[in-house]
Amino acid sequence: MPVLSTGTPLPDREEVLGQAIPFDRARWLPLLPDPTWWPGELDSCPTVAGRPRVDRATVFRIARRSDTAEGRRHLLTAALVWGTGTRARSVARRARVFGESSAEDIDARLTSALTTLQEQGAVAAYFAFNNDQWIKYLGPAFFTKVLYFAGHERPVGPFRPLILDSVVARALRSADADVRWPGGGWTTPRYKRYLSLAHDHAHRAGVLPDQVEAALFRHGKRLR
Repeated sequence: MPVLSTGTPLPDREEVLGQAIPFDRARWLPLLPDPTWWPGELDSCPTVAGRPRVDRATVFRIARRSDTAEGRRHLLTAALVWGTGTRARSVARRARVFGESSAEDIDARLTSALTTLQEQGAVAAYFAFNNDQWIKYLGPAFFTKVLYFAGHERPVGPFRPLILDSVVARALRSADADVRWPGGGWTTPRYKRYLSLAHDHAHRAGVLPDQVEAALFRHGKRLR
């Protein structure tokens, strides 16, 4: 089985797509601009131990509709839900995205950044989301989730977008000794380096880049 330099086994593709996170619909709905921002696919998710769980495969299905304004809203909501879990404090923190900007402003910035993704690729879209198209309280850890789900299946340019959060960065500190990997605030060149490293490893291992990202995430969890 292919391994990272950290020694972490690479998960197979089905394992990556099946990564599921529990969520609480009742906590999210009052915090959305209105109920139409909630994607219906989330209401069909399986329940485990009394909680519905959304997996990557479901968010990818939602992302396939991101060529419309409603689809982009649903993608943003689904990416936030998948990345947050059920704790009330965590949900409230993530949902500040909706409370601090108008729906029209979020729509415009999402549209611009995702158009950049479709036309110029992952690195340019990262720059857009991190600069002119920044949505207040939507930092790299979560806007890279939006980019990942919107573009990993339909890559433009040399790189498929990948998720970069503090857990992945923690793993990169041990896997990539040549540069400093802070816990947040990653520049566009840092994101490009991460994509390059992950894609190179994926190519050599004969897997998709998000399998490398998932392995880095697992390794980062163990480093706490």
